[in-house]
Amino acid sequence: MQHGQAFSKEADPERSLSPEGEIQVAASAEALARIGVGFDLVVASPKKRALQTAEIVAERLGYPLEEIKITETLQPTAPAAEALAFLKAYEDKGLILLAGHLPSLGEIASDLLSEGSKIAIRFEMGGVCRIDIDMAQGGSGELKYYLTPDQLRLIAK
Repeated sequence: MQHGQAFSKEADPERSLSPEGEIQVAASAEALARIGVGFDLVVASPKKRALQTAEIVAERLGYPLEEIKITETLQPTAPAAEALAFLKAYEDKGLILLAGHLPSLGEIASDLLSEGSKIAIRFEMGGVCRIDIDMAQGGSGELKYYLTPDQLRLIAK
């Protein structure tokens, strides 16, 4: 999941979620709850907007806030391989939410969905992508859905 809309760096050097970003993420979290999604692990970038996104989703879905894992491997320009190596420690977990940034989320998704070639997934702020990974097949992934904030708002209503 890409974080919600944030303030500009000039308006807020920490780039917190804007009120619109909070609404985006809350609607996304509500939609996830309505379709029955829950997470066994929530992981966030240490940047404030991503952590706020993870907290909003976790709170709505009943995931304990104190159990959110924070990792530098979800920073905007972190190599996908670092995030995937970090996640290997959690192979026993079922559904994992990654709350992060572009371009790293796109790179992670591409690496999970292809071997060597790049796949472009157009992430939007507050949007959610689900990729199922078959560890028995060497970690190959299958895109189950990508929901934009507009689609999530419709589900949340």
